[in-house]
Formats: sequence, C-alpha cells, structure tokens
Amino acid sequence: MAIGIDLRSDTVTQPTNAMKAAMMAAPLGDDVLGDDPTVHALQDRCAELFGKEAACFMPTGSMANQAAIKSLTSPGDEIICHEHSHIYLYEAGAWAAISGCSIALLRGPRGQFDAADVTAAIRMNDHHFARSRLLSVENTQNRGGGAVWSVDRLQSVTDEARQHGLRCHLDGARIWNACAATGVSPADYAQHFDTVSACFSKGLGCPAGSIVCGSRDTIAAVSRARKLLGGTMRQSGMLAAAALYAIDHHRKRLVDDHAHARQLAEAASTCPGVAMDPGGVDTNIVYLDVPGDAAAVISRLEERGLRCLDTGPRTIRLVTSLAAGPEDIEHACDTLRTVLAPEAVW
Repeated sequence: MAIGIDLRSDTVTQPTNAMKAAMMAAPLGDDVLGDDPTVHALQDRCAELFGKEAACFMPTGSMANQAAIKSLTSPGDEIICHEHSHIYLYEAGAWAAISGCSIALLRGPRGQFDAADVTAAIRMNDHHFARSRLLSVENTQNRGGGAVWSVDRLQSVTDEARQHGLRCHLDGARIWNACAATGVSPADYAQHFDTVSACFSKGLGCPAGSIVCGSRDTIAAVSRARKLLGGTMRQSGMLAAAALYAIDHHRKRLVDDHAHARQLAEAASTCPGVAMDPGGVDTNIVYLDVPGDAAAVISRLEERGLRCLDTGPRTIRLVTSLAAGPEDIEHACDTLRTVLAPEAVW
C-alpha cells in the first residue's frame, strides 16, 4: 500500500495554496543588502510578538539556535541544558564546532528540570574550569513528548541562572504549540530569555525558515553569525511571506493537531503491551513504547499506509500537523490498533 499518512514529523507539511499565493505576491529585495521589505516586515512582526527589540530571519532552526549560542558565548564557555535538548542531540555538535563551548547536561522527567538542577551544574569561579555562561531551555520539549514548560518554572530556572551571571536562550522551535496549548503569549514565554528562536516550518506549515529575537545588539551579533555560517539569503521575502501568512492563519488551528495527538495516544493506549499515558500528551508529539522491535512495527505500519519514526529499539514517534486531517487520524488510529493487536507476533 502506498504511504498515505505521514506522521514522521511536523516538518513534512506542504504550503497551502493560499500560502503559495502569498509567497508569489510578496514584494522582494535583496536581504543581504538589507532591502527586502517582506523580510523586514517579518522581523518587525516577530520582534513585536516576542516582546524583543529586534529579530533576524534564518533559513533553519538549527542555524537559529547556533547563531544565538555563538552570540551569547565565547570559546571555552559552558552551556547548561537538558540531556535531551535538540541543541545537544540533533545539531551535529555545533555548540563545540562553531562556538567552542563545552556542555553540562541536566536530567529530569520529560526534558525539564528545576532551579536546583541549574545550581548544581554551575562551575566554580576558578581558572581550572570552563565558565558557566549560558542556560538553554527547549519549549516545547521534543524528546519529552512535546511537553510544555510553565511560565513559573521557566522564571524559576532563568532567575537562578541569572543569579550566577548566566545568559539564557529559549529554543522555541515549537513555541507556537506551547502558546496554542496554554494561551500564554509568545512574549510571556520569551520575557525571561536573552534570545528566543522559533520555527516556521513545523506546525505552521512553511517550506523553510526560523527566527531569532533579542536585543538590538544581540541580533546584530546573530546577523553576523548568520553570515559566517553561510545563512544569508537574497530574495528571501518569498519565504518570509509564507511565515507572515502562517502567523496570521495557522496558529489557531494548532489545537486541532493537539487533539489529534491525544486521539492517537488514546488509540494506542488500548493496545496490550503499549506504554502510553494519553494524559501526558501536551501538544502534537506522541512517543509509544511498543512490544517487540520498533523497526518491525514501523515496517508493518508503512505496509498499511502510515509512516512514522522509530526513535529507539522499542520506541516510535508520531507527530501530528497540517499534513494529517481528521480522516487521516482516524485511519492512523485503526492502523495502530491493527498492527499492535494482541495477536501480532514480533
């Protein structure tokens, strides 16, 4: 059977026809020369949304994070983050290769931690040690199953970091999902951080693009890092137009993705041997611990038209998005029940 439903990631979304029309209609310039009006409009809009002075449009989320890190650290500094953070696991060791930093890893359920964990990771002020310089938090937390940080908890960990002179970065690749799930504004989440990154090519359905927001001086450094990393673009207003359209038209519908994720979790939780608490699904990401070999489960699901990822020997991940509508989710639920039925032999 041909693959009909793709739940590998929310990055598989395709631009809608209306988004494509907005892209084609965008006024363009040369962003390297600083005169693309649509890029300027997006940067101004995002700076306002996140309550910051300025913003820089980036081609990718990883580059957004790494440009922010480079702008907030010096070689020999140390970054504190959760051991399941995207910047640590999925960005090719760029924190070391690009910024020359070491990293201190925290633990905690669902990719989160407390102020006491931050305190314990702070290095002594001694020339033998790396200087603790930056705290990075991911919201929502991908490997935590799309877990949402509360504003109070964010304030607690960032306040503790600042007591020790650290700067703070928010990896908000899926911050739009956090906002949709809680009703908290982007500015309220970002207020405790020097920089915040946000992705347009996940839940918002754009073909590419991320943003970094911060103070004018920090964003000037981020823009310079973008150039160093080869991330400057020319007529990037077409991509900026997609992001502007998504900000206006795709944020409210994210709650549908969250409902679909809970629907998938509830279906899977009825299958014997599957470890899943539907109540732990905050947003659009579902991790399932399955009986038997995850790769074999993935293969059988694909035979029935459902595509997802295996993220461990017995773990699979499903991510809902604009790419899967209500009928797709119903079919995906039926497929999960069939493949994970008691009589299935692994």
